[in-house]
Amino acid sequence: MQKISKDNVIYAMCASNKPALYADSGTQIEFETQDAFGGAVDDKGRGFDGIDWNRVNPATGPLYINGADPGDVLSVKIERISVDSTGVIVCGPGMGVMGSHLSNISVKAVKINNDTAQFSDKITLPLNKMIGVLGVAPKKGDGKILCGVPDYHGGNMDCKEVKEGATVLLPVNVAGALLAIGDLHAIMADGEAGVSGLEVAGSVVVTVDVLKRKDAPQTLPMILNDDFIMTLASDEDLDVAVDMAVANMVDYLTKNKGFTTSDAVMLISMVADVRICQVVDPKKTVRVEFPRKLLL
Repeated sequence: MQKISKDNVIYAMCASNKPALYADSGTQIEFETQDAFGGAVDDKGRGFDGIDWNRVNPATGPLYINGADPGDVLSVKIERISVDSTGVIVCGPGMGVMGSHLSNISVKAVKINNDTAQFSDKITLPLNKMIGVLGVAPKKGDGKILCGVPDYHGGNMDCKEVKEGATVLLPVNVAGALLAIGDLHAIMADGEAGVSGLEVAGSVVVTVDVLKRKDAPQTLPMILNDDFIMTLASDEDLDVAVDMAVANMVDYLTKNKGFTTSDAVMLISMVADVRICQVVDPKKTVRVEFPRKLLL
């Protein structure tokens, strides 16, 4: 298995980023990742005051996938997520939904062991390991998109369904796609309302496949797992993100599954949950979950 070390990081996704590794479609790759703070916060929660906010959410990569051409779709199957033994969570003034209610920064280092995290003497939490940042380079004309920002290229979607067993579909905007991965969370809830989940370093093993345009949906980004097909959208305005994510699902069902627009809309109202992934990034992210069993 090929590996990209956590020393190879980017802070913005861009068509001009130099690849850290080249691989063929169908290859399994391990990405070693730093945590969202680049390792600046130690295992006792110290160091947050010195964070360089221009160098947060580092993503490991990028990976150049041979044969990936603009207009194709990149399939990223998440095979395994491994996390370190300590994670960090933070909240404070100006951060997250409750930032205006907080007067001091609070940082907590949390020990991880046997798929649980020890938040306090009385509270032990099960892990739900997921990837916060998974994206490709945007189109050349769109310049750089910071790793902390989600958009059509993926990026910092902070969606808790980007986890082991899921497949993420992303547009190939430039030759090679230039995939980068980072910002792992040992635990994170929908919304990530306080501004961080349990941020942690670790590693991710993925299988990358290039789907040629004629063989793949173009309503991207998307997530597939055993139970759901999910469409996602991000925007500064949460209402707009909701509208976009629902419209993307309607588009997928009509163009790829043969539904009329009215049937697609009615089914979405009955069976597809609209969920908020995160509300703390420069753009908010929403997903729509449609049951796969209805499409068999």
